Amino acid sequence: MADLSQYVDLTEYNFLFATACIIFNPLFWNVVARWEYRTRTLSRTFGSPYVACYILGAVLIFLAIFRSHCFSEAMSHQPHGWILKRPAFYYLGVALVASGGVLVVSSFLALGFVGTYLGDYFGILMEEKVTGFPFNVVENPMYWGSTANYLGLALL
Repeated sequence: MADLSQYVDLTEYNFLFATACIIFNPLFWNVVARWEYRTRTLSRTFGSPYVACYILGAVLIFLAIFRSHCFSEAMSHQPHGWILKRPAFYYLGVALVASGGVLVVSSFLALGFVGTYLGDYFGILMEEKVTGFPFNVVENPMYWGSTANYLGLALL
């Protein structure tokens, strides 16, 4: 097996920063959501669980955009393998981004803003469990879709 350093520069600043963002985002939203569930501090502060959920959702969207930017910067500063320049990998990247986008967007449409952005931690529950597409095709379609998106972007 070839030396990993030929393919990934683990010491490059953008790579390290993107890694920190990738670790921080789920840690942040889980800690904040559980804190809200236990204390209802955000709901009381903003006067409504809906307002608090929308504000947290906006923060999470900003963090996701920032994480994606950091990921793109990290990828642009990494070594590029010659094999990844083949058209097949380009089309595989496009297919992954497209299919990941379908999973993420359809999940969002099925769950709505509040369902997507941790409304259950604010006491905002859906009428019934969502079982339609894409939840009838794959468990956790948001996670699988995001994973496909980032893998596709890395290939592109």
